[in-house]
Amino acid sequence: GQEATAVGAIAALRPSDYILSTHRGHGHCLAKGADPGRMMAEFMGKETGYCRGLGGSMHIADVEGGNLGANGIVAGGIPIAVGVGWSMKAQGRSEVCMVFFGDGASNEGAFHEALVCASIWQLPIIFVCENNHYAMSLPVGTAVPTADISDRAAAYQIPGVTVDGNDLMAVYEAATVAVERARGGKGPTLIEAKTYRWRGHSKSDRNLYRTQDEIQMWKERDPIVRFRSWLVDEGLLDEARAEALIGEAKVAINAAVTFAEQSPDPDPSILEDAVYA
Repeated sequence: GQEATAVGAIAALRPSDYILSTHRGHGHCLAKGADPGRMMAEFMGKETGYCRGLGGSMHIADVEGGNLGANGIVAGGIPIAVGVGWSMKAQGRSEVCMVFFGDGASNEGAFHEALVCASIWQLPIIFVCENNHYAMSLPVGTAVPTADISDRAAAYQIPGVTVDGNDLMAVYEAATVAVERARGGKGPTLIEAKTYRWRGHSKSDRNLYRTQDEIQMWKERDPIVRFRSWLVDEGLLDEARAEALIGEAKVAINAAVTFAEQSPDPDPSILEDAVYA
């Protein structure tokens, strides 16, 4: 249920720009242009994966494609984004960095430290908070004292905007403004995209902290269905082509799975190649 945020935000970037992702970052990876086969191979721990099977689902990275990595640590990517932004500014480069994180991460110290540094140094960073309303099982309303997480931007003297995270075009428009601002040397922006995860935090999550009525309400706001309807209403897509695209996506997914399944396992000799400390 969170597809619109990843696709809408990353669509505002150039291929040469950078992203940092989260433990729930498969959509970010694909939206940044990753090959589905290599991504699936990484999930299965195969040699042909982006990290030769060493990163897996939660730590996948496609550095050449500008995806500097997902991070299993809550808020772990946020300070890294500050380093990327500082590097871009110090080198006089035009690239920007977009970092994704959840509502729970906005309560971590790293979030606040990063926004302080990014604001003071006017770094080219777009902070995208995917507020899916629950940090594991903790409702955002019991953990965040402000009505909107974007309200926190005021403390750091940077723009903060809240958008419907299930409306792809709303996300894209907000991201476009933020990217242009960052690329123009005017500093960071905090975007809060209010969205929802349909499934539990993990496969062991029994969803006892929310009702089925709540889940169903959000499923009726399916971002894929909404964007499809918008494209049809705008005359940019007809129903026949929409159905064909769904078929093409299924073929691509099946091909990616087959590629991964047929790929070799990595040689055990590479086990320590990525250990630096």
